Amino acid sequence: MDYTGAAEAAADTLLSYRKDEAGWKLCRKTGEVAVYWRPSTEFTGNLYKGEGLVEAKPEHVWECLKPEPGGLRVTWDNNVQDFQLLEAVRDDISICRTVTPSAAMGIISPRDFVDVVMIKRYEDGSITSNATNVEHPSCPPQRYFVRGFNHPCGCFCAPVSG
Repeated sequence: MDYTGAAEAAADTLLSYRKDEAGWKLCRKTGEVAVYWRPSTEFTGNLYKGEGLVEAKPEHVWECLKPEPGGLRVTWDNNVQDFQLLEAVRDDISICRTVTPSAAMGIISPRDFVDVVMIKRYEDGSITSNATNVEHPSCPPQRYFVRGFNHPCGCFCAPVSG
């Protein structure tokens, strides 16, 4: 599989979501965080994006967001139970497995996701994670987990003036 091509396509898709302001509707806003949605043109369903301001340097915020085994995200994000590196494709591209816990008192089974993840840095100081679903020979579907499927997704950590 062309993991590099899949990662670059995901990064291009996420950048296009960021640049295209058309059609986003406010779903919910609390304090400094707002969630928006719009219909997807790529699949049946909606796209969602959350925006929030954190008074810190992007590098410091990125430490909390970056997808890496043993990283801080597993400590604060209740929806991420485990994060595993399956393969390092390049310095900026890896294949990862993310495990989520069961939900709704066990009615929703634990999930696992296998994604190619690309970390990009832009000239404006933004740092992004860009991911999409892939298959990997070292990680077939596993008993007790429902294999999830991620369309292009990720995080933007962008500096704001002031």
